[in-house]
Amino acid sequence: MNETSERDAPENKLPFTEQNYLLRAIPDDVKSRLTPHFELVELTLGDCIYESGDELKFVYFPTDSIISLVYIMENGDSAEISVVGNDGMLGVPLFMGGGSTRNRAVVQSEGHAYRLPAQLLKTEFNRHSELHHLLLRYTQSLMTQMAQTAVCNRHHSVDQQLCRWLLLSLDRIPTNVLTMTQELIADMLGVRREGVSVAAGKLQKMGVIEYHRGRMTVIDRPKLETLSCECYDVVKLECERILNYLPER
Repeated sequence: MNETSERDAPENKLPFTEQNYLLRAIPDDVKSRLTPHFELVELTLGDCIYESGDELKFVYFPTDSIISLVYIMENGDSAEISVVGNDGMLGVPLFMGGGSTRNRAVVQSEGHAYRLPAQLLKTEFNRHSELHHLLLRYTQSLMTQMAQTAVCNRHHSVDQQLCRWLLLSLDRIPTNVLTMTQELIADMLGVRREGVSVAAGKLQKMGVIEYHRGRMTVIDRPKLETLSCECYDVVKLECERILNYLPER
């Protein structure tokens, strides 16, 4: 993870506070106090932002990157429980009563994020009722995503899980290109790499995606949506209901 500057970021004419939808929705007076303390960081594929049990010293607002929250079992097996992109922030446990969490945060698709000292956001959360309500609504959306992910992983095929996972990821970045490896996808879904390879191969043969050297491009999103299970729509519709700052998708 590297610090960078505005000129190093992807070309984007929007002010930095407009590049993340949750950050855009923060009340203006709060935003003005926090703005001087933000720094742009580059997130590299596979970066571990924090480990289970780490104290949360910073919160992150992704712009064109995706961060996965992953639970690691004692035997080393892992599974993703939710994803964070330009719809939200990494660091919810900070204002939910704990300064750490039991999951790992890993960069799923590389890009950039704006980083803010955690204590500054916590102070504003405790003093500003509108921000308080906004962040609690975002937390509820994450809980919805976590619950539906658990159901999907238990009841649906690897093919359906991959489609659902790709769609949730696409909703959280400004492009249709995901930079990731099949091994990382397998870790996120908690399945064997071979299963992901077969499922991705099917999608590529159907013309839904193109996959080359760690870059996955979705070229037929409508088809991808028809191949996904109902879990994607459940999460999408509920998040749009709760997070009224999200654009129509």
